[in-house]
Amino acid sequence: FLFSCQPSKITQTWTASDAVPKKYKKILVLGVLTDNDNELQVKIEDHLAGDLKDLGYNAIAANKVFPPGTFVKGDTTRAVAAIEGKGFDAILTVILIDKKKEQYYIPGKVTETYNYSNYYRFGRYYNIMTERIYTPGYYSEETKYVWENNFYDLNSRQMIYSARSRSFDITSKTALAHTYGMLMANNLVDKGILVKPEKPDAE
Repeated sequence: FLFSCQPSKITQTWTASDAVPKKYKKILVLGVLTDNDNELQVKIEDHLAGDLKDLGYNAIAANKVFPPGTFVKGDTTRAVAAIEGKGFDAILTVILIDKKKEQYYIPGKVTETYNYSNYYRFGRYYNIMTERIYTPGYYSEETKYVWENNFYDLNSRQMIYSARSRSFDITSKTALAHTYGMLMANNLVDKGILVKPEKPDAE
């Protein structure tokens, strides 16, 4: 229950001491997940790029530019070659570093509200009584994801931001990607990596 109230949370961040907010021209959002999580990777890239666009930044999901198999684990040379010449001046990577099932307990409940005026008719009384029957607690299961995000300035070729976060997919992968994307996009602004979005002129 507690996790469902906060499906994504940043647990730690690091920012380079010489980092200053910039208005990057073209940001690549690149997910690094296993082939088994390809659907989630696409959703994460799309939502994070979309949330950055909503804030006024030109961000593009890697799956919209590069065909599957372009980025292979451990082949840095190939990755760099694929990105060069595409006009990107920054890369935001989304790396899934851990994924596991976890159990959580939902406690039982019983309603203790009394209102004798509701007992006049048997049908109403019967409904109220069934609601007051004790519901036993039970265990449920969810998937916990641990993420690492790194932001690279391609002009200086340096990493200027890194973050660790955790997420739970209690509802759906789409909801997970949406809340996670909003969280990371706003944190990049809060930590001074991206310039604050311009406010529309008042009419």
